[in-house]
Amino acid sequence: MPHLVDFGNRAMLSTRFFVKRWVKAVVLSFVALAVIAACALAVAPARPILWAVNDPQLEWGACPDFFPTGCELAVLQGDPAENNSDIFFRVPPNSALPLHYHTSAERMTLVSGNLQLTFADQEPMQIAPGNYIYGPAELPHAGFCAAGDPCVLFIAFELPIDAIPVEPLEQA
Repeated sequence: MPHLVDFGNRAMLSTRFFVKRWVKAVVLSFVALAVIAACALAVAPARPILWAVNDPQLEWGACPDFFPTGCELAVLQGDPAENNSDIFFRVPPNSALPLHYHTSAERMTLVSGNLQLTFADQEPMQIAPGNYIYGPAELPHAGFCAAGDPCVLFIAFELPIDAIPVEPLEQA
């Protein structure tokens, strides 16, 4: 209980009460700063990352079975089973990419090759190296990597990475 000190016609709380409040405020401030710093460190990457498409340390793995032979993926950052991961996607020249969709939206940039992408109910897009493509979530699309260099796409996924094949509609 704080002590009141009589100063004539004004009653004031003792210095001891103000010191206790000040110490409590300082301690709570440090705790809050520590929590904020811990959250920032948990979200921020531990280090910057630089990958070249031809880096020998990239670990390339196979694509899902329904993609063409020679198709490969390399994880650049993140966990493909979690949100927000990035990959390189590589297919050999003269390869058709079957109709499929992803649960996540895709943000893509063609790194090499010449690629034609066709999204459902859209005209085919001719994509050259350096072009950016946004693929909405769950929108079926197919592609073709032209003769010449392999097609390598940088792809950023918002949700865990998946590829779901779509059976083409029968022509009547």
